[in-house]
Amino acid sequence: MAKHPVPKKKTSKSKRDMRRSHHALTAPNLTACPHCQAKKLSHHICPSCGYYDGRQVLAV
Repeated sequence: MAKHPVPKKKTSKSKRDMRRSHHALTAPNLTACPHCQAKKLSHHICPSCGYYDGRQVLAV
């Protein structure tokens, strides 16, 4: 029978939570579209008007 590596000591709640401190999700950073003022992601086409970088790239 093969032997597995097993933790020698129990990981404390503090150590476990410190490891998970970077796991939180962040809300997307939305900006106002300069053409229609709708909320959109930066560096993406506006889903409501289809404009990007001052020109229409998508017919909506």
